[in-house]
Amino acid sequence: MTTDLGLPGLRSGTELVPAADQPQTGKDFTSDQEVRWCPGCGDYAVLKAVQSFLPDLGLRRENIVFVSGIGCSSRFPYYLDTYGMHSIHGRAPSIATGIATAREDLSVWVVTGDGDALSIGGNHLIHALRRNVNMTILLFNNRIYGLTKGQYSPTSETGKVTKSTPMGSLDHPFNPVSLALGAEASFVARTIDSDRKHLTSVLAAAAAHRGTSLVEIYQNCPIFNDGAFDAIKSPDTRADAIIPLVHGQPITFGVDGSKALVRDAASGGVTVVATADVDAADILVHDAHNPDPTMAFAISRLTDAGYLNTSPIGIFRQVERPTYDDQARQQVATAMGSTTSAIGAGDDATADRAARLAALIGGGDTWTII
Repeated sequence: MTTDLGLPGLRSGTELVPAADQPQTGKDFTSDQEVRWCPGCGDYAVLKAVQSFLPDLGLRRENIVFVSGIGCSSRFPYYLDTYGMHSIHGRAPSIATGIATAREDLSVWVVTGDGDALSIGGNHLIHALRRNVNMTILLFNNRIYGLTKGQYSPTSETGKVTKSTPMGSLDHPFNPVSLALGAEASFVARTIDSDRKHLTSVLAAAAAHRGTSLVEIYQNCPIFNDGAFDAIKSPDTRADAIIPLVHGQPITFGVDGSKALVRDAASGGVTVVATADVDAADILVHDAHNPDPTMAFAISRLTDAGYLNTSPIGIFRQVERPTYDDQARQQVATAMGSTTSAIGAGDDATADRAARLAALIGGGDTWTII
């Protein structure tokens, strides 16, 4: 349940989150802690983008909460002048679920990495996504364990040679976007640490979404996995490597739009073709608002799946559906109202809080042993 108080801010539907008293800048969201990541780490760019973006929310700093798990990215709460919690490995989505459900007046964010979110935290992540809790999850993907010094992660490519896989990884990697779409997340996007403009635009859309927003951020680890995303970052190759997704627009890419996506009748998925070889009407038009995630899932499978160093970038899915925390609060309100009626219409709601609680505990399937 929400009440329209006409407050500013991008967090759609969370009108109970108090607005800032006066305009803010990125400096207002920068803590006094020394930022400690390896030189050249992509986390610096993401942190700066987030600090610069947060004032656009128009919310008080004390009503914004960042929860992290364990990993390099999980130092994030220390560097933001908001409330925050450096929690336990993989459990940040669960802790954030509790915060978002108990406190509608908070804008809740999760910062996690590919190891934290997709290994020990995989179970917690998918359930937060399917429940559609009001939170924004930033998943930093560098395809390696950085904090523990270079072991392979759930997103490392098959054959990856690391300290823990000296003969090459045997695991098939997770595709975080595919995983989120499979869990029917209501908002799923992918962006890049070094593309400030695109990163900020995706953050704005994610923050405006009511429900769980998952944003995968390709983030370079210069020490243990340098160059993992060179194809999509290099000026010489990025036109052919990035498939830009813009809602309502035909999906073309490559130099001068020389390549396009079309439906593959044989597989039911999508395939890459030369734009000149197909009719314009056959080119796939991106629909992020389609309630059926099938096509978005098919597009997500183009990442490292038959098309070397090619990756769709943008918002894959953005749909509206009921949120877990809104419905949970409604159930509590209904239960408390029913209990009040059972006690007596003349009882004062505040004075009889203890009586209502006793009625809840003692009602239903209970018995007395004598």
